[in-house]
Amino acid sequence: MSPTPFWWESDCEIPFFAPCGRGGNDLPTPEKEAVVKEIQERLERGKAMIVAEYRGLNVQKITQLRRSAREAGVEFKVYKNTLMARAATALGITGLQKYLEGPNAFAFSYEDPVAAAKVLAEFTKNNEELQLKCGLLEGKVISVDEVKSLAELPPREVLLASLLRGMQAPLSGLVNVLQGNIRKLVYVLSAIQEKKEAAGA
Repeated sequence: MSPTPFWWESDCEIPFFAPCGRGGNDLPTPEKEAVVKEIQERLERGKAMIVAEYRGLNVQKITQLRRSAREAGVEFKVYKNTLMARAATALGITGLQKYLEGPNAFAFSYEDPVAAAKVLAEFTKNNEELQLKCGLLEGKVISVDEVKSLAELPPREVLLASLLRGMQAPLSGLVNVLQGNIRKLVYVLSAIQEKKEAAGA
């Protein structure tokens, strides 16, 4: 039986069983530093990031996931866990390191904060091998349940359209239109606020 392939980066077109260039154990220090800097830039630029373990996924399914991510404007990457941990620590992100075990993939949303969560959550419905582990929203780690709640929110464009429709209606209409979406968003954001307060205590 063939081992699970390492898919070290979404732009690497070689789905072999060893790291394909950047991200591997054999990287010289200057190249490792370059990868850490690259990760930092993605973390700073991204509105959200979702972490998922892809153990058991074959090349065909990984290719399918990459395609779905690309179509949704999501960047799907696989980095060495230690390099992701270094980048997160450099940015003052806490709580992520405990999830950085096993073969992890990282999905970055740069425009729509719910896009990455939607793509991965949808993919897991028919591919149980992909396991959601956590997410990063507003620089704070969120749980799997919070990732799933984020995935249930409508895309940014739909939410804005609903908001505009509601603004054209009486105030009661606006509340009715957005009530369900706001409830889900408040759930995620309130959990982040609680974590901020706990960290500062």
